[in-house]
Amino acid sequence: MYRIFLAHVLLGATCALSLVAGRPAVAQDKPYFVTYTHDLEEPGNLEIETKTSLGRPQGGNHFGALSTEFEYGARAWWTTEFYLDGQTTANESTIPTGFRFENRFRPLMKEHAINPVLYIEFENINGADKTILEVVGHDGQADLAEHNGDAREDHEHEGEFKLILSSNVHDWNISENFIAEKNFAHEPWEFGYAVAVSRPLKTSLSLRECTFCLEKVTAGAEAYGGLGDTWDLSLHDTSHYIAPVMGWYLPARMRVTFSPGFGLTGSSLDRVYRVGWAYEMPQIGSLFRSHKKEVVR
Repeated sequence: MYRIFLAHVLLGATCALSLVAGRPAVAQDKPYFVTYTHDLEEPGNLEIETKTSLGRPQGGNHFGALSTEFEYGARAWWTTEFYLDGQTTANESTIPTGFRFENRFRPLMKEHAINPVLYIEFENINGADKTILEVVGHDGQADLAEHNGDAREDHEHEGEFKLILSSNVHDWNISENFIAEKNFAHEPWEFGYAVAVSRPLKTSLSLRECTFCLEKVTAGAEAYGGLGDTWDLSLHDTSHYIAPVMGWYLPARMRVTFSPGFGLTGSSLDRVYRVGWAYEMPQIGSLFRSHKKEVVR
């Protein structure tokens, strides 16, 4: 399990070397691990984010799963994202589990009472994936207890669709996600949900730049789970979680997030712990354009 922590630390250290001092953190993204909001990446910006999940299924070994995300603001209304996933399980092995390609589209650019976003994702993963980026259908801890040697042989090509509804009410963010996922190998449609709420601990900004101040911390909670599938559209044998969340916005466009999750049904993990880290690189596209002009000269 220590290998995934080492990979997490090395990635954070490598990116930290490229920080540009003095750039303030952008406290736009909410500290959710499963739920999406209507916030998209700023056009031209690239955000690198890691999400680590730690848990132990009943009858299985402790595991740590790492998802590394590269999120780019293609347009003001379009954000595209690429994920690389992997996991390590105690007494078993450390393996990559696949990749995901995601796109989010915001049809209404002005702020409304409810802001919809359309989400489309293609997943090429195997059965050993334990990132728990969503819970759909009858997903449960039994799936996470399967031995890596067997689970990695199960290759899954899936399409995932989400309707994201998000609102900013005064200082609060309230978001709801409705999920539909389809395995292309003649499997039924699976459904799930995620809902979340959060707000900064302090809304008035300090007159000076600070790191250890309440306006840099956002707290809230999210809940998520499965809603069955087209063969059994019910809550029978489904997993559900409730999880407090906290985000700390650091200088130089960095963000650290943490969430302890608690299972609510017998199919759920008893606990799942999540840690996240993110760094935003502003206007990465303009850097390549500037380099191209210099080469032409």
